[in-house]
Amino acid sequence: MRLTIAAVGRMKAGPERELADRYFDRLKKAGPPLGLDYQGLSEHPESRLATTPERKRDEAQRLAASLPEGAARIVLDETGRLMSSQDFADAIAGFRDGGQRDLGLLIGGPDGHDESLRGSASLVLSLGRMTFPHQIARILLAEQLYRAVTILAGHPYHRS
Repeated sequence: MRLTIAAVGRMKAGPERELADRYFDRLKKAGPPLGLDYQGLSEHPESRLATTPERKRDEAQRLAASLPEGAARIVLDETGRLMSSQDFADAIAGFRDGGQRDLGLLIGGPDGHDESLRGSASLVLSLGRMTFPHQIARILLAEQLYRAVTILAGHPYHRS
C-alpha cells in the first residue's frame, strides 16, 4: 500500500524538518518489506481567501486533489479519534490487508479541515486534544508511522 502525506503549510529548513525527515527516511526503508511504501509529502500553502469557510474549502480541495484517486483518507483533527500506537498500527494494517492500494494522511491548516474532507475520511484521527503547529503535527505523524511499521514488523523499537 502506498502512503502519501498532504499538508497545509511549508516546513522551513531547520531542526524540525530534519527530525521529521529522519522518521520519514526510516519509514521509507522499513515499510516496503511490510507492503507499506512511503510515497512522500506534498505541501500546500495556507489559503488566503477572506473567510474561514472559504479557506477550509480551498485547502480541502487542494489536499484531496493531491492524493491518488480512490485513496483511503486519514484526516488529522484534534476532535478525531484518540488511538494508541498499537491501534494506529492495526488500522494501517487493516487498510493494507483489506486491499487498499493507497492511503493518504492529511494535515490541515490553522483553521482546521472542511467538513467535506472530514466526512470523506476513512478515519479522523487525533494526535491529542491539544492543538499543535503543523510542524509538530508532522513530526508526530512521521514518528507514529515509523512506529507503526516497527510494531507490524515485531521490531523492539516499540515497547508495549
